[in-house]
Amino acid sequence: MALNTKTSPTTNQARGSEEKGKADNAKKAEEEEEIDIDLTAPETEKAALAIQGKFRRFQQKKKDPSS
Repeated sequence: MALNTKTSPTTNQARGSEEKGKADNAKKAEEEEEIDIDLTAPETEKAALAIQGKFRRFQQKKKDPSS
């Protein structure tokens, strides 16, 4: 039995990881496309404003820890 000296096991593992990563990215892209959100709905706008407000308060607290 001869060993293949041209490619190491770590190289083969890296290739396998890259292929798996590409497959995962393809699945994620499919999942993202399946989400159907009406961006013009009033509920969506209210939710976005609430999230933005909380995030801004979080950033302010993070910037000024004394308050």
